Amino acid sequence: MSTGALRVAGVIPAAGASSRMGTPKALLDTGGRSFVASAVDSLAQGGCDPVVVVVGPGHHEAASLAAEAGAQVLVNDDPGEGPITSVRLALSSLAGSVDAIALLPVDHPTVASSTVVALVRALSDSRAPLVLPVFHGRRGHPTLFAMELFPALLDPKLDGGARTVVHARLHDAALVEVDDPGVVTDVDTPEAYQAAFGAGRDA
Repeated sequence: MSTGALRVAGVIPAAGASSRMGTPKALLDTGGRSFVASAVDSLAQGGCDPVVVVVGPGHHEAASLAAEAGAQVLVNDDPGEGPITSVRLALSSLAGSVDAIALLPVDHPTVASSTVVALVRALSDSRAPLVLPVFHGRRGHPTLFAMELFPALLDPKLDGGARTVVHARLHDAALVEVDDPGVVTDVDTPEAYQAAFGAGRDA
């Protein structure tokens, strides 16, 4: 890592088929803002620069919303192997220009930017290879991967995606307690969406 301020890029994989939700998650509404725009805002306002959104082929509306929010947009032409293919595409595009990435799935649209600030600060202070938020004992997102973990994420033999890298390095991760339920609010089904943004909730 560099000795000065760390350069942290935000990465939002949004190339999946959203089969469990039944409609593109990136386009869902948080209450006046799309999921993808909300995720971009959280990372950008939290200190990530650039923020890269990876969409699937034909996801023109999601790409447009991401670009309008200020993100760099990449198209993953073959997202079938899961989000790790989008992570690799983003890492390749960054070409060693950053010290770390903050990986935030598009189905976690309610993470507070202050949480991202706290995670980036913890990365800088600890120089840990991995930083994760914890809410009431539960690990959540975004996950910060330092540059030393990029080769593991890029390894074509990696089985299980980014989660495997997390589990392998939990022993020397920095776990940051946050007062932010958004880090564990995974909105990937209609029921989860109703619970998060349905009647009676001020979204």
